[in-house]
Amino acid sequence: MEDLEIVELYWNRDEAALKETADKYGNYCYSIAFNILCNNEDAQECVNDTYLGAWNAIPPHHPAVLSTFLGKITRRLSLNRRRSDNAKKRGGGEITLSFDELEECIASGKTIDEELAEQELADMISEFLSTLKEEERKVFVCRYWYFESIADIALRFTYTPSKVKMMLKRTRDRLKDYLERRGVLV
Repeated sequence: MEDLEIVELYWNRDEAALKETADKYGNYCYSIAFNILCNNEDAQECVNDTYLGAWNAIPPHHPAVLSTFLGKITRRLSLNRRRSDNAKKRGGGEITLSFDELEECIASGKTIDEELAEQELADMISEFLSTLKEEERKVFVCRYWYFESIADIALRFTYTPSKVKMMLKRTRDRLKDYLERRGVLV
């Protein structure tokens, strides 16, 4: 079923929208949640919460790209769950490593909110990503949006892990320079 048809089911409050969403995007949402949470049960729970979130958000929202809309919901729910779990001293995994790697690009003595409105920073990062070659952008997004491991990215793109690490390091360095030139203290 096409995305527009699925969205129309949501707008009509037809419960078939949930089944169609699960059939088409269940694995996609699960992979996002699992990469963040590293736990099957928690990931599945976040996926189910994603369906509820979509049900509650459509209407009034009418997403142009359903996969992105669902991915954002899943990512937000998973990160919130992760924060909650970390407060209970559970942790480790790729999300922590990913944040640590990016910290040198966007962290300073102040919080990001003090330096720059969150949306402005997101816009700058999006602008930066648009300057990258397609493969560099995909590797960067796999690591820092989907929190995929270096090994999984290497396998996906048929690169060696060292090549992936080097690509990410160079891209982070370029991101840091890009943000510094725009006045963001890093």
